[in-house]
Amino acid sequence: MMQRQSRGIRGPRSALTDYLESQNISASRIRADNDARRAAAANTTTTTTGQNGENENSENNENDENDEEGDPLGQTVARAAAAQKRKRQQEAIDKIKKTKAYKKRKMQEWSDDDDDALALTMLPVPGQTENCEQCKKRFTVTAYSRTGPNGGLLCPRCSKELGDEEKAVKKKAKAKKPANTSAGRGRRKVQSNLLDGQIGVKALTTLCIETLANHIDLADDLGDLPPHSIDRVARLLSKRRLMNPTTMDLFLQPQAEFINLYDAARLGQSDYMKIFQRCSQLKSLKLRNAIQFQDNIMEFLIGRNFSLQNLYLHGANLLTEECWEKYLKVKGQSLKALQIYFTDRHVSDKIVASLKDYAPSLTRLKICHNQEVSDEGVKSIAQLNNLEHLSLHLVKKTSTEPYVHVIENIGHNLRTFSTRIVDDVDDRLLDALHNHCTELAKLRITHSEVMTDAGFARLFNDWKNKPLTHIDLELCRHIDSSNPRENSHQIGLCSNGFKALMKHSGLRLKKLNVHGCRNISREAFEEVFSLDKVYNDLVDMEISFCEEVTDFVVQSIFKVCPKLKQLNVFGCMKVKDVKVPRGKILVGVPNARGMIIEGTED
Repeated sequence: MMQRQSRGIRGPRSALTDYLESQNISASRIRADNDARRAAAANTTTTTTGQNGENENSENNENDENDEEGDPLGQTVARAAAAQKRKRQQEAIDKIKKTKAYKKRKMQEWSDDDDDALALTMLPVPGQTENCEQCKKRFTVTAYSRTGPNGGLLCPRCSKELGDEEKAVKKKAKAKKPANTSAGRGRRKVQSNLLDGQIGVKALTTLCIETLANHIDLADDLGDLPPHSIDRVARLLSKRRLMNPTTMDLFLQPQAEFINLYDAARLGQSDYMKIFQRCSQLKSLKLRNAIQFQDNIMEFLIGRNFSLQNLYLHGANLLTEECWEKYLKVKGQSLKALQIYFTDRHVSDKIVASLKDYAPSLTRLKICHNQEVSDEGVKSIAQLNNLEHLSLHLVKKTSTEPYVHVIENIGHNLRTFSTRIVDDVDDRLLDALHNHCTELAKLRITHSEVMTDAGFARLFNDWKNKPLTHIDLELCRHIDSSNPRENSHQIGLCSNGFKALMKHSGLRLKKLNVHGCRNISREAFEEVFSLDKVYNDLVDMEISFCEEVTDFVVQSIFKVCPKLKQLNVFGCMKVKDVKVPRGKILVGVPNARGMIIEGTED
């Protein structure tokens, strides 16, 4: 009978097994090397500390001599590695000395005075097996094995549980920090509060409103809160993007006369109709980001039995020109204030011209970011004889004549006059304001590139108008890409115009903005804010990118403006080190804390 040959079947082999076999490394050899290392460690216990020190010194000297033959960088790295290794070993020895096992063995078995040598013999060697201090389970020691509370080693499972407990303790301690401290709120929150004008402890009303906003989902209604508190709640909810159909219901009371929603982006068409259904006594409506306010909603408003006195629409660019005309024709007789923002091309010259017939009682008109109104529309505003507040921000280029025509006809009634981005309007508008306006309290002319310093000086010198409370002349300056520093014709607000402005309105001025008026000289600032003058009403001032503002000028401003709360100095590169009085805010100085400094000086 033929014998069957063996096929030599074997089990699976790993890559590590193949590698160890190629290097002539076997399990018996590993075991023998481990026994040799343990025997060597046991022999070291018979040596003294002095001998160890001499051996270490001799080894270090030999290493130093060898290192001197190599490069300096290798010598430095080797010394650092050796020092780190000795440090880790000493820390492990100190831990072992605190354990009960070490103290017990020292009393029973150890007679030598060298404590470090005894502790060295008790160091766990990676690869050996030990019993876990807590669960008594046998496990293999690794370089990552943790020491337990009593000095013993922990298995991987107990090590993880101990780590989780330590993390929980740290998290709990962090949660116990007071929420009202600067460290608890964070630097960004503190700086945000400073920009909002909050210095020190919050008022009780503010805390109550913030608590209500934090738990707005639990509120059933706003009760009998006064109108200004309801408005603050609406602002805070809009700031946190919490205004939705559910929270909007809190403001819809049958007796409500004012509805102010500062973020209506999440409201649908049915929500707008709900406003007009519930609030039958509505007189004023203010909607920002009203992107879903369309013709059918305006038609619904036209059909209601009440008429609005104030209408403020922001972002309702889906309303057509025909719908605007229909609304003004039916409801415009009672309209006193009309403020329209971002309407694209649907509010045109035709709509503005129809206001004299459809809304003759209009006292406030604001058209902002409009792309269709031109010189013809501006000229037709002159026929609104009851107008007191006019604010225009038009995208199309406009000329000087329409503005002059408006001022000559209704300037004697105006209390507010605001025009933004009027690049081509010249000094004739300033002369018309000087000759016809006597009741202005607020004046804004921005981004002018042709008005001159002489024109501004003529406006304010011997002006019969009462002192202004708000002045904004932002970026009224000379622009020349070839030589921006050269301004021989004194274009924009310069030194003489600034001195005339402060002489006329400085005593009653509350807010001043001369941002970017870079041709105002240092001498003009020092003269206006000299220590013999006092501006008691000035609370907010913007002088960013005025290149001649220095530390001395800023310090003088704080001294002569006792009620000043905030001063902006972005781009004033000569402002470097200013002592800000306590309770004042200086914004725009680059420093390690950010761009804001809250004063601490007495």
